[in-house]
Amino acid sequence: MSSESIAAFRNSKSNELSKLAEEHVQHDLQQSDRDALRNAASKFSTHATIGSLVGLGLGIFLAYRVRSARTTMFNAFRAKEKPVKVQFADGRTEPIPDITALLQPTTLGDVAAYLFFSAGGLFLGGETGLLTGTYSATRSISRDSESRARIETAFKKFRADVLRKEATRLDGGGSVFDSIF
Repeated sequence: MSSESIAAFRNSKSNELSKLAEEHVQHDLQQSDRDALRNAASKFSTHATIGSLVGLGLGIFLAYRVRSARTTMFNAFRAKEKPVKVQFADGRTEPIPDITALLQPTTLGDVAAYLFFSAGGLFLGGETGLLTGTYSATRSISRDSESRARIETAFKKFRADVLRKEATRLDGGGSVFDSIF
């Protein structure tokens, strides 16, 4: 088994793309443009991190609330007097089974509640942070119109170089599956 069989160890195209992007950043942009991009990336990352943490905390809080409400409801149900038999019109009586033990909150239910509520909160918070971070980063880049134009031009040149490399690789022959994977 080679190291290529594990996704984390594969030599992907991302290394050469990141080198190409770094070349464009160094040659096509001024220092103020690079600082603006770093600042925007930092804002984006900060918003996503804070959103994820807030979402996770909210999910855990909601799981705690649901669990305590379920425990309170179970205790109220257990304390109530329940019928033990049913009498039909023909005079026959049937016992009613006690289902109190089946309604009791379990550790597995608590783990599932905390897991799913925290995962949902993490997802919602992270996505909200992603949206607000994107908005904030876009605003910070768009402040200076000249810098924005230089960044857009550099990105267009980068995309053109990526497409040229892809076309060269595809025209070079070989299997289609090799070019995809």
